[in-house]
Amino acid sequence: MSDIITPELVTLDAPLGTDKQSVIRALAERVVAQGRATSAQELFDDAWAREQKDETGLPGGIGIPHARSASVTEPTLAFARLTPGVDFGAPDGPADIVFLIAAPAGADEAHLAVLSQLARSLMNDQFMSGLRAASTPADAVRIITDAVSPAPAPVSTAAAEAPAATRAEARTATATKTKKIVAVTACATGIAHTFMAADALTAAGAETEGVDLIVEPQGSSGYKALPQSVIDDADAVIFAVDVDVREPQRFAGKPVVRAGVKRGIEQPKQLIAEALAASENPNAARVQGGAAAASASDAPVVQQSVGRRIQRWLLTGVSYMIPFVAGGGLLIALGFLLGGYQVTKDAANIIIQNSLWDLPTENLTSPLGPIGQYLGSVAFMIGATSMGFIVAVLAGFIAYAIADRPGIAPGFVAGAVAVLMNAGFIGGIIGGLLAGFIAWWLGRFDAPRWLRGLMPVVIVPFLGSIFASGLMILFLGRPIAALMAALTDGLTGLASSGAGAIVLGVILGLMMCFDLGGPVNKVAYVFATTGLAAASQTNTAPYLIMAAVMAAGMVPPLAMALASTILARGKFTPVERENGAAAWLLGASFISEGAIPFAAADPLRVIPASMVGGAITGGLSMLIGVQSYAPHGGIFVLFAINPVWGFPLAIIVGTVVTALIVVALKGIGRSTKDAAVTEAAPVATVAA
Repeated sequence: MSDIITPELVTLDAPLGTDKQSVIRALAERVVAQGRATSAQELFDDAWAREQKDETGLPGGIGIPHARSASVTEPTLAFARLTPGVDFGAPDGPADIVFLIAAPAGADEAHLAVLSQLARSLMNDQFMSGLRAASTPADAVRIITDAVSPAPAPVSTAAAEAPAATRAEARTATATKTKKIVAVTACATGIAHTFMAADALTAAGAETEGVDLIVEPQGSSGYKALPQSVIDDADAVIFAVDVDVREPQRFAGKPVVRAGVKRGIEQPKQLIAEALAASENPNAARVQGGAAAASASDAPVVQQSVGRRIQRWLLTGVSYMIPFVAGGGLLIALGFLLGGYQVTKDAANIIIQNSLWDLPTENLTSPLGPIGQYLGSVAFMIGATSMGFIVAVLAGFIAYAIADRPGIAPGFVAGAVAVLMNAGFIGGIIGGLLAGFIAWWLGRFDAPRWLRGLMPVVIVPFLGSIFASGLMILFLGRPIAALMAALTDGLTGLASSGAGAIVLGVILGLMMCFDLGGPVNKVAYVFATTGLAAASQTNTAPYLIMAAVMAAGMVPPLAMALASTILARGKFTPVERENGAAAWLLGASFISEGAIPFAAADPLRVIPASMVGGAITGGLSMLIGVQSYAPHGGIFVLFAINPVWGFPLAIIVGTVVTALIVVALKGIGRSTKDAAVTEAAPVATVAA
């Protein structure tokens, strides 16, 4: 494994750029130059995507950007000692020691173990001092090789937990321990942070009197589960993770402290103190009966306000619902394309009574004849079936966000009951919240050990479904259905009433551009997509609403692209211009989030301008009478837009207006200092 790094992969005290993007890119190019990866851009993109999930700077002047990438052909370390240091997001300042850890997408366990051993070595002061004193690349390679070469074989064996377990046993022999704590560490790639957090917690546990702590690192090459007897004897659990804990049911009922993996590295003693407090607190959060484990989204919950928690729960449900909407809606649009817009009349009968070798011959509405009628009916019915799941999925994953997996079944059932009661997506939201809270409450019971295994798979789904769905049927369903009917009739009436339709389009456009993929944007989008289920050739209002929503949502990224790459390049930083180039495709695809980097850097200019353009586009779309039979796709579903010329016209007008307003506002109160601040803004990533 000594060839995991060579002198050619080492840079000592040479400038690689003034920001971490430049450093990561330079190191990626060095890896490619040595024939260890096929594409510097792809390796950079993978490492940068990991960096944007959670910055890789660590206390002590360390940066460890890392990735598993299909472009990497050989596990590789690229090392740079920077003078001056570059900010990688560590709380104590810039990093002067930077490792790019590049692993192949299918790296074997032995190589991953070596990379993980390096991560653990970064916690060693002697190792770090040696790197800072190295006079030649060869010296640095020798120091690194000496650190990783004694690595035990795969992390998935007992070696993975040996340091923690061995130290714990040694402490037990010398002192009386009053509290036993077990911890799990896991990061997104399972290479670096996982093992650094494990070692930091182990070291902090060794220094804390009255604590016996054992850590289970769950790395990408596997893990060895702690003995169940050790877990059963534990007084508390620490989950320092950015991903789901594997087999969380092992810890059911234990008081738990949840945090991100970086906090395990930076604040291990604080986590131990919190775990000790949780072990004494009968009201402390507990690992629920089999699933309320630790995902990355769990970590910050204790620090969030009630409003932020509700927003997170709702957006979780929407994010899981959107694939059903997008896939189902595009299939419906394809059904219209193949079978004609009258395909809905007899689609179900056609797919049941006919086949590819027995094509329909009567009541044909397809311009392609029998084959088009049959394939159009198939596509339409698959899409309609997918769309039929959306309220249940919305409710199910709202409940999941609250109670984890025990909430899924009660949430899905409550969502299905909301559909049964004609309570729509509002009923789904309320049903999901009810199911989630009930499942969470049931999971807090400290059940006897013999019953714990049944809690997540039998008891919680059974009682949660009864209570949540029962409340929907007995008390809430009819009032919500009446509210939904009034709301739908009112908005649909606006969409059908000329001037009222324009007002509705303006309102929807403002909502779509207010927070660019946030909760207000999603409310408008969910209203439009759920309405498609009731659309027909005699009730075209949902198609009008869908077109206005999609067109308005495309305006902000397209306008930012136009302004930053064509109209006023000099008023935007190089990073913003790079974001603008990407925003062309994002906007054309109806991904409003493409404008977020601009809004984050300059919200007082970008958001008002976007809202003006979105309002104009929404109102103009309604004025023209544009209809969209597809709920997503942007310009790539023009075949499902009618009239096809009206959709791009409305978008172009709104885009130009927004871009001109942004450019004008950039000239007001804009200083060189402002541009310098935004220079460091990251390149946009797609939040689909």
